[in-house]
Amino acid sequence: MSFGIKELLVIAVIVLLLFGTKKLRNMGSDLGASVKGFKKAMNEEENKDAALDDASTAEKVNDTETTEEKTTNS
Repeated sequence: MSFGIKELLVIAVIVLLLFGTKKLRNMGSDLGASVKGFKKAMNEEENKDAALDDASTAEKVNDTETTEEKTTNS
């Protein structure tokens, strides 16, 4: 079952009559702010993961260098 243009128009008019333009505008801006906040949180989490990966890689390199130095000195 698919909706055509006529059905979508009828649904849009009913929603507009039920909620009014002001309420729909507020709901739209709230939804936009929520999506923006979600994307920001996702980007922060990715950056945090990347920083942790970089730190663990640097730690592994330092451990390897320290092990090589101990082997050379012994």
